[in-house]
Amino acid sequence: MKKLYGQAVYVQSAGVRNDLEIDGFAIAACKEIGVELSRHRSRSFAEMQQWGDDLSGFDLVVALSPASQRQALEMTRFFHLEVEYWPILDPTGLGETRETKLSAYRQTRDQLRARMVERFGPARDR
Repeated sequence: MKKLYGQAVYVQSAGVRNDLEIDGFAIAACKEIGVELSRHRSRSFAEMQQWGDDLSGFDLVVALSPASQRQALEMTRFFHLEVEYWPILDPTGLGETRETKLSAYRQTRDQLRARMVERFGPARDR
């Protein structure tokens, strides 16, 4: 998102759980398009609140799994948030060789990029 839209929008990555390491295949697939994930750390919605993030300041939550969609919809009871579910391919566990695994991650990366452009318009010049 930041690669496409820069500082035009505030983006925060969050999920249902925060104890997952960033997958090496995700790091490799994103590095191919100039997105650095190796220092990225996953965080949960609960952790965001504990750190003082004001969830009411967000306009939109894009959920990529049914579990995150359920949790985001639960938050709409307390915060005015729009929630969208994007059914994107989960590449974990797909493929037998390094190349087929990486291919699945590229497909997911490209699906996410296409959904962003469809939803938010073409990339902005920064």
